[in-house]
Amino acid sequence: MNETELKALLSRIRPADSAAKAAAKERQSKLAKPPGSLGALEEISVRLAGITGRVCNRIEKTRIVVFAADNGIVAEGVASTPQSVTLAQAINMTRGKTGMSAIARDFGIDVEVIDVGINSDSVPETILDRKLGFGTANFSKQPAMTRSQAVDALAIGIEAAERAHNSGADALGIGEMGIGNTTTSAAVLACLLNLPVESVTGRGSGLTDEGFALKKRVISDAVALHKPNGADVLDVLSKVGGFDIAAMAGAFIGCALFGIPAVADGLISVTAALAAVRLCKTVRDFVFLSHASYEIGYRAAAAELGMEPWLNLNMRLGEGSGCPVAFQVMRAACAAMNDMATFDEASINDNYLEDIRNESAFCVKTV
Repeated sequence: MNETELKALLSRIRPADSAAKAAAKERQSKLAKPPGSLGALEEISVRLAGITGRVCNRIEKTRIVVFAADNGIVAEGVASTPQSVTLAQAINMTRGKTGMSAIARDFGIDVEVIDVGINSDSVPETILDRKLGFGTANFSKQPAMTRSQAVDALAIGIEAAERAHNSGADALGIGEMGIGNTTTSAAVLACLLNLPVESVTGRGSGLTDEGFALKKRVISDAVALHKPNGADVLDVLSKVGGFDIAAMAGAFIGCALFGIPAVADGLISVTAALAAVRLCKTVRDFVFLSHASYEIGYRAAAAELGMEPWLNLNMRLGEGSGCPVAFQVMRAACAAMNDMATFDEASINDNYLEDIRNESAFCVKTV
Protein backbone atom coordinates (compact mmCIF):
# COMPACT_ATOMS: atom_id res chain seq x y z
CA MET A 1 0.00 0.00 0.00
CA ASN A 2 1.27 3.48 -0.86
CA GLU A 3 0.17 6.85 0.49
CA THR A 4 -2.32 7.43 -2.30
CA GLU A 5 -3.94 4.07 -1.61
CA LEU A 6 -3.96 4.86 2.11
CA LYS A 7 -5.83 8.12 1.51
CA ALA A 8 -8.35 6.30 -0.67
CA LEU A 9 -8.88 3.70 2.04
CA LEU A 10 -9.35 6.36 4.73
CA SER A 11 -11.99 8.04 2.58
CA ARG A 12 -14.07 4.84 2.74
CA ILE A 13 -14.50 5.01 6.52
CA ARG A 14 -18.03 5.99 7.47
CA PRO A 15 -19.11 7.56 10.77
CA ALA A 16 -21.23 5.83 13.36
CA ASP A 17 -24.93 5.43 12.55
CA SER A 18 -26.61 8.42 14.20
CA ALA A 19 -30.11 6.97 13.74
CA ALA A 20 -29.12 3.77 15.54
CA LYS A 21 -27.58 5.80 18.36
CA ALA A 22 -30.77 7.83 18.68
CA ALA A 23 -32.83 4.65 18.81
CA ALA A 24 -30.52 3.24 21.48
CA LYS A 25 -30.90 6.39 23.57
CA GLU A 26 -34.66 6.12 23.19
CA ARG A 27 -34.60 2.54 24.48
CA GLN A 28 -32.37 3.58 27.37
CA SER A 29 -34.95 6.20 28.34
CA LYS A 30 -37.62 3.49 28.57
CA LEU A 31 -35.69 1.00 30.69
CA ALA A 32 -36.92 0.60 34.25
CA LYS A 33 -34.28 2.70 36.01
CA PRO A 34 -33.58 6.36 36.74
CA PRO A 35 -32.14 8.05 33.63
CA GLY A 36 -28.36 7.81 33.48
CA SER A 37 -28.15 5.55 36.52
CA LEU A 38 -26.02 2.98 34.70
CA GLY A 39 -23.50 5.66 33.81
CA ALA A 40 -20.85 4.63 31.32
CA LEU A 41 -22.67 1.38 30.56
CA GLU A 42 -25.41 3.42 28.91
CA GLU A 43 -22.90 5.38 26.85
CA ILE A 44 -21.17 2.18 25.77
CA SER A 45 -24.42 0.59 24.61
CA VAL A 46 -25.32 3.70 22.61
CA ARG A 47 -21.91 3.82 20.95
CA LEU A 48 -22.06 0.13 20.10
CA ALA A 49 -25.41 0.74 18.42
CA GLY A 50 -23.77 3.43 16.32
CA ILE A 51 -21.10 0.99 15.20
CA THR A 52 -23.32 -1.98 14.39
CA GLY A 53 -26.51 -0.18 13.38
CA ARG A 54 -28.43 -2.32 15.89
CA VAL A 55 -29.93 -1.17 19.17
CA CYS A 56 -29.26 -4.50 20.88
CA ASN A 57 -25.82 -6.10 20.60
CA ARG A 58 -23.74 -8.90 22.04
CA ILE A 59 -20.01 -8.98 22.71
CA GLU A 60 -19.36 -12.70 22.53
CA LYS A 61 -16.31 -13.44 20.38
CA THR A 62 -13.37 -11.18 21.18
CA ARG A 63 -9.74 -10.97 20.15
CA ILE A 64 -6.63 -9.13 21.26
CA VAL A 65 -3.99 -8.45 18.63
CA VAL A 66 -0.47 -7.71 19.86
CA PHE A 67 2.14 -6.06 17.66
CA ALA A 68 5.68 -6.89 18.78
CA ALA A 69 8.71 -4.88 17.72
CA ASP A 70 12.03 -3.63 19.00
CA ASN A 71 13.15 -0.02 19.09
CA GLY A 72 16.63 1.15 18.16
CA ILE A 73 16.43 4.01 20.65
CA VAL A 74 17.12 1.56 23.51
CA ALA A 75 20.79 1.81 22.55
CA GLU A 76 20.74 5.19 24.30
CA GLY A 77 19.96 3.61 27.67
CA VAL A 78 16.34 4.77 27.90
CA ALA A 79 14.97 1.40 29.07
CA SER A 80 15.71 -0.55 32.24
CA THR A 81 14.77 -3.88 30.61
CA PRO A 82 17.03 -5.68 28.09
CA GLN A 83 15.85 -5.79 24.48
CA SER A 84 15.78 -9.60 24.50
CA VAL A 85 12.65 -9.43 26.65
CA THR A 86 10.60 -8.36 23.61
CA LEU A 87 10.98 -11.77 21.97
CA ALA A 88 10.75 -13.67 25.25
CA GLN A 89 7.48 -12.02 26.21
CA ALA A 90 6.04 -12.29 22.70
CA ILE A 91 6.60 -16.04 22.94
CA ASN A 92 5.13 -16.15 26.44
CA MET A 93 2.03 -14.38 25.14
CA THR A 94 1.37 -17.25 22.76
CA ARG A 95 1.55 -19.61 25.75
CA GLY A 96 -0.83 -17.64 27.97
CA LYS A 97 1.98 -16.76 30.38
CA THR A 98 2.03 -12.95 30.40
CA GLY A 99 -0.28 -10.66 32.34
CA MET A 100 -2.50 -9.94 29.35
CA SER A 101 -2.56 -13.45 27.92
CA ALA A 102 -3.23 -15.12 31.27
CA ILE A 103 -6.28 -12.92 31.82
CA ALA A 104 -7.36 -13.37 28.21
CA ARG A 105 -7.07 -17.15 28.44
CA ASP A 106 -9.22 -17.21 31.58
CA PHE A 107 -11.93 -15.26 29.77
CA GLY A 108 -11.68 -17.37 26.60
CA ILE A 109 -10.35 -14.51 24.48
CA ASP A 110 -8.36 -15.19 21.32
CA VAL A 111 -4.85 -13.68 21.24
CA GLU A 112 -2.88 -13.07 18.04
CA VAL A 113 0.76 -12.00 18.29
CA ILE A 114 2.38 -10.41 15.24
CA ASP A 115 6.09 -9.78 14.69
CA VAL A 116 6.40 -6.41 12.99
CA GLY A 117 10.03 -5.82 13.96
CA ILE A 118 11.47 -8.09 16.65
CA ASN A 119 15.27 -7.95 16.63
CA SER A 120 15.73 -11.68 16.12
CA ASP A 121 15.77 -14.18 13.29
CA SER A 122 14.60 -16.95 15.64
CA VAL A 123 10.95 -16.00 16.06
CA PRO A 124 8.76 -19.13 16.32
CA GLU A 125 5.92 -19.87 13.94
CA THR A 126 3.36 -19.33 16.70
CA ILE A 127 4.01 -15.62 16.13
CA LEU A 128 2.70 -14.29 12.82
CA ASP A 129 5.55 -13.01 10.64
CA ARG A 130 5.03 -9.51 9.28
CA LYS A 131 8.54 -8.29 10.07
CA LEU A 132 9.43 -4.85 8.68
CA GLY A 133 12.97 -4.94 10.02
CA PHE A 134 15.05 -6.04 12.98
CA GLY A 135 13.83 -3.18 15.11
CA THR A 136 13.68 0.46 14.14
CA ALA A 137 16.75 2.64 13.72
CA ASN A 138 18.09 4.63 16.67
CA PHE A 139 16.14 7.86 16.21
CA SER A 140 18.65 9.85 18.25
CA LYS A 141 20.88 9.56 15.18
CA GLN A 142 18.56 8.97 12.21
CA PRO A 143 14.83 8.58 11.49
CA ALA A 144 13.30 5.51 13.13
CA MET A 145 11.99 4.21 9.80
CA THR A 146 11.23 5.33 6.28
CA ARG A 147 7.91 6.91 5.43
CA SER A 148 7.18 3.88 3.26
CA GLN A 149 7.78 1.56 6.23
CA ALA A 150 5.32 3.59 8.29
CA VAL A 151 2.67 3.07 5.62
CA ASP A 152 3.54 -0.63 5.45
CA ALA A 153 3.06 -0.89 9.22
CA LEU A 154 -0.34 0.76 8.96
CA ALA A 155 -1.28 -1.77 6.28
CA ILE A 156 -0.27 -4.65 8.57
CA GLY A 157 -2.56 -3.30 11.29
CA ILE A 158 -5.45 -2.87 8.87
CA GLU A 159 -4.94 -6.45 7.71
CA ALA A 160 -5.06 -7.66 11.33
CA ALA A 161 -8.39 -5.90 11.87
CA GLU A 162 -9.73 -7.47 8.69
CA ARG A 163 -8.73 -10.93 9.95
CA ALA A 164 -10.53 -10.24 13.21
CA HIS A 165 -13.61 -9.13 11.30
CA ASN A 166 -13.52 -12.23 9.09
CA SER A 167 -13.20 -14.44 12.18
CA GLY A 168 -16.44 -13.01 13.54
CA ALA A 169 -14.90 -10.96 16.35
CA ASP A 170 -17.39 -8.61 18.03
CA ALA A 171 -14.60 -6.43 19.45
CA LEU A 172 -10.83 -6.14 19.03
CA GLY A 173 -8.35 -5.19 21.74
CA ILE A 174 -5.13 -3.61 20.50
CA GLY A 175 -1.91 -4.29 22.40
CA GLU A 176 1.86 -4.32 22.01
CA MET A 177 5.17 -5.73 23.13
CA GLY A 178 8.37 -3.81 22.62
CA ILE A 179 11.09 -2.70 25.00
CA GLY A 180 11.57 1.05 24.64
CA ASN A 181 8.08 1.80 23.40
CA THR A 182 7.19 4.19 26.21
CA THR A 183 10.04 6.29 24.83
CA THR A 184 8.70 6.18 21.28
CA SER A 185 5.18 6.89 22.54
CA ALA A 186 6.33 9.95 24.47
CA ALA A 187 8.16 11.23 21.40
CA VAL A 188 5.12 10.71 19.17
CA LEU A 189 2.77 12.36 21.67
CA ALA A 190 5.05 15.36 22.18
CA CYS A 191 5.01 15.94 18.42
CA LEU A 192 1.32 15.26 17.76
CA LEU A 193 0.20 17.40 20.71
CA ASN A 194 2.95 20.04 20.47
CA LEU A 195 3.68 19.57 24.16
CA PRO A 196 6.97 19.66 26.09
CA VAL A 197 8.58 16.24 26.25
CA GLU A 198 8.59 16.39 30.06
CA SER A 199 4.79 16.62 30.16
CA VAL A 200 4.23 13.31 28.35
CA THR A 201 7.20 11.20 29.47
CA GLY A 202 7.03 8.69 32.32
CA ARG A 203 9.41 6.20 33.88
CA GLY A 204 8.21 3.26 31.81
CA SER A 205 9.14 -0.05 33.41
CA GLY A 206 10.90 1.60 36.36
CA LEU A 207 13.80 3.87 35.50
CA THR A 208 15.99 5.40 38.19
CA ASP A 209 16.01 9.18 38.55
CA GLU A 210 19.18 9.28 36.46
CA GLY A 211 17.68 7.04 33.79
CA PHE A 212 14.47 9.06 33.73
CA ALA A 213 16.39 12.29 33.19
CA LEU A 214 18.35 10.62 30.38
CA LYS A 215 15.14 9.39 28.74
CA LYS A 216 13.65 12.89 28.65
CA ARG A 217 16.89 14.37 27.34
CA VAL A 218 17.22 11.76 24.58
CA ILE A 219 13.65 12.36 23.39
CA SER A 220 14.04 16.15 23.50
CA ASP A 221 17.28 16.02 21.54
CA ALA A 222 15.76 13.69 18.92
CA VAL A 223 12.71 15.92 18.44
CA ALA A 224 15.01 18.92 18.04
CA LEU A 225 17.14 16.99 15.54
CA HIS A 226 14.36 15.69 13.29
CA LYS A 227 11.75 18.44 13.77
CA PRO A 228 8.77 16.17 13.00
CA ASN A 229 5.76 17.94 11.57
CA GLY A 230 3.01 17.38 14.13
CA ALA A 231 0.35 17.91 11.47
CA ASP A 232 1.78 15.03 9.40
CA VAL A 233 1.26 11.73 11.22
CA LEU A 234 3.44 9.77 8.82
CA ASP A 235 6.28 12.23 9.34
CA VAL A 236 6.02 11.84 13.11
CA LEU A 237 5.78 8.04 13.02
CA SER A 238 8.66 7.66 10.59
CA LYS A 239 11.00 9.98 12.48
CA VAL A 240 10.38 9.08 16.14
CA GLY A 241 7.81 6.27 16.19
CA GLY A 242 7.96 2.49 16.31
CA PHE A 243 6.79 -0.31 14.05
CA ASP A 244 4.42 -1.42 16.81
CA ILE A 245 2.79 2.01 17.23
CA ALA A 246 2.31 2.42 13.48
CA ALA A 247 0.81 -1.07 13.12
CA MET A 248 -1.49 -0.44 16.07
CA ALA A 249 -2.66 2.80 14.46
CA GLY A 250 -3.44 0.72 11.39
CA ALA A 251 -5.48 -1.70 13.51
CA PHE A 252 -7.61 1.17 14.84
CA ILE A 253 -8.13 2.34 11.26
CA GLY A 254 -9.01 -1.20 10.20
CA CYS A 255 -11.59 -1.52 12.96
CA ALA A 256 -13.27 1.64 11.72
CA LEU A 257 -13.13 0.39 8.14
CA PHE A 258 -14.67 -3.00 8.98
CA GLY A 259 -17.05 -1.81 11.69
CA ILE A 260 -15.48 -3.39 14.78
CA PRO A 261 -15.31 -1.75 18.23
CA ALA A 262 -11.61 -1.10 18.92
CA VAL A 263 -10.50 -1.23 22.55
CA ALA A 264 -7.36 0.70 23.48
CA ASP A 265 -5.19 -0.39 26.38
CA GLY A 266 -2.61 1.91 27.95
CA LEU A 267 -0.10 4.56 26.90
CA ILE A 268 1.22 2.98 23.71
CA SER A 269 -2.21 1.87 22.56
CA VAL A 270 -3.87 5.23 23.15
CA THR A 271 -0.95 6.96 21.39
CA ALA A 272 -1.62 4.76 18.36
CA ALA A 273 -5.34 5.52 18.61
CA LEU A 274 -4.59 9.24 18.56
CA ALA A 275 -2.36 8.80 15.50
CA ALA A 276 -5.17 6.92 13.76
CA VAL A 277 -7.72 9.61 14.62
CA ARG A 278 -5.36 12.28 13.31
CA LEU A 279 -5.19 10.38 10.02
CA CYS A 280 -9.00 10.08 9.90
CA LYS A 281 -11.10 11.76 12.58
CA THR A 282 -14.01 9.36 11.99
CA VAL A 283 -11.92 6.55 13.51
CA ARG A 284 -12.77 8.07 16.90
CA ASP A 285 -16.33 6.73 16.60
CA PHE A 286 -14.95 3.20 16.91
CA VAL A 287 -12.42 3.69 19.74
CA PHE A 288 -13.07 2.76 23.37
CA LEU A 289 -10.63 3.45 26.22
CA SER A 290 -10.41 0.53 28.63
CA HIS A 291 -8.49 1.84 31.64
CA ALA A 292 -6.56 4.86 32.85
CA SER A 293 -2.87 4.07 32.53
CA TYR A 294 -0.56 5.24 35.30
CA GLU A 295 1.74 6.72 32.63
CA ILE A 296 1.58 10.52 32.47
CA GLY A 297 1.34 10.73 28.69
CA TYR A 298 -1.86 8.70 28.72
CA ARG A 299 -3.84 11.54 30.26
CA ALA A 300 -2.76 13.97 27.56
CA ALA A 301 -3.68 11.56 24.76
CA ALA A 302 -7.06 10.69 26.28
CA ALA A 303 -7.84 14.38 26.77
CA GLU A 304 -7.00 15.11 23.14
CA LEU A 305 -9.33 12.31 22.07
CA GLY A 306 -12.01 13.80 24.32
CA MET A 307 -12.64 10.42 25.91
CA GLU A 308 -12.59 8.94 29.40
CA PRO A 309 -11.45 5.41 30.26
CA TRP A 310 -13.93 3.15 32.02
CA LEU A 311 -11.61 1.76 34.68
CA ASN A 312 -8.87 3.01 36.98
CA LEU A 313 -6.92 0.05 38.30
CA ASN A 314 -3.50 1.78 38.57
CA MET A 315 -2.26 -0.46 35.76
CA ARG A 316 0.76 0.33 33.58
CA LEU A 317 1.72 -3.09 32.21
CA GLY A 318 0.71 -2.54 28.61
CA GLU A 319 0.50 -5.62 26.35
CA GLY A 320 -3.26 -5.07 25.95
CA SER A 321 -3.82 -6.12 29.57
CA GLY A 322 -6.75 -3.77 30.10
CA CYS A 323 -8.66 -5.16 27.13
CA PRO A 324 -9.89 -8.47 28.62
CA VAL A 325 -11.44 -6.63 31.56
CA ALA A 326 -12.91 -4.00 29.24
CA PHE A 327 -14.64 -6.68 27.18
CA GLN A 328 -16.53 -7.73 30.31
CA VAL A 329 -17.66 -4.14 30.83
CA MET A 330 -18.94 -4.09 27.26
CA ARG A 331 -20.81 -7.34 27.88
CA ALA A 332 -22.42 -5.79 30.95
CA ALA A 333 -23.51 -2.78 28.89
CA CYS A 334 -25.09 -5.06 26.30
CA ALA A 335 -26.82 -7.21 28.92
CA ALA A 336 -28.48 -4.18 30.50
CA MET A 337 -29.58 -2.80 27.14
CA ASN A 338 -30.85 -6.12 25.84
CA ASP A 339 -32.41 -7.76 28.86
CA MET A 340 -33.70 -5.10 31.23
CA ALA A 341 -37.44 -4.58 31.32
CA THR A 342 -38.94 -1.32 30.15
CA PHE A 343 -41.25 0.60 32.46
CA ASP A 344 -44.23 -0.82 30.57
CA GLU A 345 -42.92 -4.38 30.79
CA ALA A 346 -42.23 -3.95 34.50
CA SER A 347 -45.69 -2.42 35.08
CA ILE A 348 -44.14 0.72 36.57
CA ASN A 349 -45.67 4.15 36.04
CA ASP A 350 -42.72 6.36 35.10
CA ASN A 351 -44.43 9.73 35.54
CA TYR A 352 -42.36 10.31 38.66
CA LEU A 353 -39.26 10.60 36.46
CA GLU A 354 -40.53 13.59 34.50
CA ASP A 355 -38.57 16.13 36.52
CA ILE A 356 -35.43 14.00 36.56
CA ARG A 357 -35.50 13.60 32.78
CA ASN A 358 -35.47 17.35 32.45
CA GLU A 359 -32.13 17.48 34.25
CA SER A 360 -29.37 17.15 31.64
CA ALA A 361 -27.00 15.67 34.22
CA PHE A 362 -29.08 12.51 34.27
CA CYS A 363 -29.25 12.04 30.51
CA VAL A 364 -27.12 9.71 28.42
CA LYS A 365 -24.23 11.79 27.13
CA THR A 366 -23.99 12.71 23.48
CA VAL A 367 -21.10 10.64 22.15
